Amino acid sequence: MSQTRNRAAFVGCLLLSTACAMPSRGSVTNAARPPAALEPVVVFVTRHAEKGTNDPRDPDLSEAGKQRADALAAMLARAGVTHLFATELKRTQQTLAPLSKQCGAAVTVVPVADSAKLADALLALPAGSVAVIAGHSNTVPALVRRLGGTIERTTTTDRGEMLPDEEYGRVMMLVLPPPTATDRKAERTLELHAGAP
Repeated sequence: MSQTRNRAAFVGCLLLSTACAMPSRGSVTNAARPPAALEPVVVFVTRHAEKGTNDPRDPDLSEAGKQRADALAAMLARAGVTHLFATELKRTQQTLAPLSKQCGAAVTVVPVADSAKLADALLALPAGSVAVIAGHSNTVPALVRRLGGTIERTTTTDRGEMLPDEEYGRVMMLVLPPPTATDRKAERTLELHAGAP
């Protein structure tokens, strides 16, 4: 139980520090506050939660996967999420469903075959956006790297760089410079975890 509390406290501090690093939207005078156009774009990238066995081609989430999707929603409930992206496969959309319900943002579907274009869509988001992406073991590393982030503990197969097949719950948080910046590579990459390891 104490490990769960410590993890929750860590994530809370992390999200708070990120929020503090962003320009305030409070009652600070315009002269003291940077323009909204200078706010960074925050991107959370995760693999879909555990999948079931009901359909070999497009399975639903398993019970464990549904619990992890709920844990992801709880972790990011106060992150100010503005955009959600998933693939056409049910497991990615179901991973984001609880978060979508909480934050009120609809899930934008980007087919796996078009995943290379997803990075461009994320870089086109307006300043201050907070996006969450549910991908696959073979798309998460590539997306993180396309955005200029770093990712460790991957494997290389004939399908390219992948997350370990048995691993779920890793969440990569990337802080991208605002759209006005000339270099849009991630300024920071942080690794979080949703749900029990």
